[in-house]
Formats: sequence, structure tokens, C-alpha cells
Amino acid sequence: MSKKWLMTAALLSLSACASVNTTAELTQDLRISAPTSWKSLSHQDNVQAINWLAEFNDSGLSALVGEALTHNHNLLASAERIEQAKALAISGAAARLPSVNLASSATRNLIQNVPDTKSYGASLSVSWEADLWGRIADRAKAGYASADAAKADYEAARLSIAGQTVQAWFDLVEGAQQVALAQDDLQTRQRSSRLVERRYGRGVSSSLDVRLARSALAGSEATLALREQLVANAGRRLELLLGRYPANAIEAALSLPVLAPLSGVGRPEDVLARRPDIRAAEARLTASGLRASEARKALLPRLSFTPSASTGGAKFSDIFDLDTLAGRLLGNLAQPVFQGGALKAEVRRTRAAQREQIETYAQLVLRAWREAEDALDGEVYLARREAALTVSTTEAQEAEKLAIREYGRGVGTIFEMLDAQRRRISAQSQLIAASKERAANRVRLHLAIAGDFNTQVVKTAAFVDEDTSL
Repeated sequence: MSKKWLMTAALLSLSACASVNTTAELTQDLRISAPTSWKSLSHQDNVQAINWLAEFNDSGLSALVGEALTHNHNLLASAERIEQAKALAISGAAARLPSVNLASSATRNLIQNVPDTKSYGASLSVSWEADLWGRIADRAKAGYASADAAKADYEAARLSIAGQTVQAWFDLVEGAQQVALAQDDLQTRQRSSRLVERRYGRGVSSSLDVRLARSALAGSEATLALREQLVANAGRRLELLLGRYPANAIEAALSLPVLAPLSGVGRPEDVLARRPDIRAAEARLTASGLRASEARKALLPRLSFTPSASTGGAKFSDIFDLDTLAGRLLGNLAQPVFQGGALKAEVRRTRAAQREQIETYAQLVLRAWREAEDALDGEVYLARREAALTVSTTEAQEAEKLAIREYGRGVGTIFEMLDAQRRRISAQSQLIAASKERAANRVRLHLAIAGDFNTQVVKTAAFVDEDTSL
């Protein structure tokens, strides 16, 4: 695949199975050049990362990914689809060989008053079509291309499951941190409520202050219940990916990973060769071209042989009279058969299917580049957001301390104290969410560029490649 006009080059690979003019007509409007560098990345790095999973420096996370790749049922189902596609390809290729059917029979007359007679017989039928124009070969090649697509689909599913597992782990960690924050907020509201109650008992605060403090306390209790529910749901989502019973039994880490500076993203043109979903689309595009070629060749005359013969007699040995059997076989030849309207309609259908695959391929490539550019943009914007929220959280913490002290001294109002507490909790919650989103965005980037990752995985029987990297 060249550096320029990559999509057109992929499409022109169909020239072996379709006429040059037809392929040119189908691909002339798809000359989308691959840029030499990412538009959203100021510092270009042409080297692809070796193992993006190692960037998070978490052996436990790597073990979870390995477990998911071994036990995830959707992934196992995808592996079985490879076997189905292989079997269909072999079945389609079998049409190039003769089909032979042999049958035997034996009868005996047991009617009363009629002499006891026996007879034995055998019949042989052969069906074979001479592949004069390569039509049957096109069908067989299309089947194998579909099998290649199924294998690429498996690789895409494997990459997706790895990414989903990592992101589900980050969701669980974020959820646990949000629960801890909600618990801290509840304790803060409890202390504030006690402070208001004491001041009210001394006649310093009004009943309005008491009501507001109690309302804030109840709101914190409701938030904690919600956070606990969400983190439980996150745990069960992760367990589902791992193929475990969803018991919410996984203990989350205490903190999200500290991200290293971004590197190893490669070039836009690398995406076309690396992403398994694009490779699957290319294989389906090849298969659709072969099927279109098969449909066109079906308009041409066919030479097929369907001889059949039978032999037999009163003795069992008569079944094996090969001279008689061979003579009858050589005397049966089928004439070429032409079918016009239905075959022409099939040509139009397969060409439309081919054009559909071309447009699907083009859209998939553009979407892959967009996903990568989005994630690269996100690296910048999310880092800025996280930095700003860090400052916001620090200032909100100091403001809360001042508001509590001033309320206790009687120079501040209940509204100022409650508002300061709310702002601090909001800033911390947003900071936790932003940190998780930044880590998740890094995962999305590696999925978009189909980065390599390594983990200990038990391979399924359907996936014969022994390499543990994707």
C-alpha cells in the first residue's frame, strides 16, 4: 500500500477479479489522499508504540485484559465465526472438483407360487463443470476472502474488548473515587449541621440555618447512595466483559494512572494497514469484486458433465461389471445451458453490492482518521481542562475553610458556607471525571490507530495465530 492514494490502491487490487474499465469506473471518485502527518499533533512521531497497555503501568489491569481476551463470550463467538467462514470457503471451493455418487441395491422375490429370484444393482453418477472462464474459481476465492474478513473481524473484536476492559476499569476507579468524595461530603455536611445546631441552641443562628443545613445533609446522603449504585453498576459491567458472574466483587484501585507524555502514534497512512476493521472491509471489498466477476462470467456458456450409469444382474458379481459401467458413463454429456434475464439481474445486483462495499470502505477510512484526530485533539484539551480544574479545586478548598471559619465567628452567612462546600465538592468531582476522561481518551487514541499491546492470553482453537500482540 503506497503512501499516496491509499484508498484507490486498495480498491484497484480488485483488478484480478474485475475488468479494468469497471474497476476504474467504481474507484475514480475515491481518490482520498492520506496526509503525511496528523493535523491535531504538533510534534510528529512516525514510530508506532510497541505496547500501549504498558503505558498505564498497572500489572493488575494487564491481567484483567488477559482474562477478558480469554473468557469474553462475544469474543469467543467471533472466533467461532472464523471457523464458519473457513468451512463455507472450503465448501465453495469444492465445486471445482467432480461430485461422485454411488448407490447399490438388492432385491429378492418372495411371492408364493413364483420362483425365488434375486437381483443386484449399482448406479454411479458424476457431476462436474469445466471451469472454462474461472467463474467457479472466483466463487472459491470470494469465500476465502470472506474468511479473511471474519479473521480480521475477530482481531477488531479483540482490540475492542481490550479497550472496553481498560475503560471499564477506569470507570470503576472513578466511581470508587466519587464514592469516597461523596462520603467526605457527607461527613462535612454532618459537621456543618452540628455547628449550626449548636449555634441555634445558643440563639445565634435561626431556624432557617438549621433547615438549610439539614437539607444539605440529606442531599449529600442522596448523592452518596447514587454514587454507590453507579460504582456497583460499573463493577458489574467490568465483570461481564471478563466473563464472570456480575457480583460486583472487583475491588477498585485507589487512583487513576498518571499518563506519560504522548508518543508513538505513527502516521495516518499506518492506520489503513493496522486497523483490523479496515482490513476486514478490504477483504469484503475483494470478495464483492470476485462475486461480481462470477456473476458476469455466468452469462458465458458452460460446459458441464453429468453422466450416470447403472449395472446389475442376477448375480452379486454383476455389480462390478466395470466395462458396462464405464461405457454408459462415457455416453452421457450435458450441453451448455444459457440463462439470460435472471443472470443479468444478478450481475446488476453484484455490481451494486460492490459499489456499496467501496462506499462503506471509504466511509470507514474517513471515520478511522476522524477518531484518531478527535483523540489527538482531546489530549490537548483534556490536559488543559484537568489543569484548570486542579486550580479550581485548590481554590475551592481554601474558600470552604474560610467560609466555615467565618460562619463559626458569626461574620459569615449560612448561604456562603453551604455554597462554598458545594463548590468544593463540585470542583473535586469534575476533576476526578476529567482525569478519568483523559485516561479513557488515551485508550480511544490507541484503539483508533490500532496500537499494539501485549498480555498473557489463552488462544482459542479458532484463532491459529500464535502471536500475543495485536
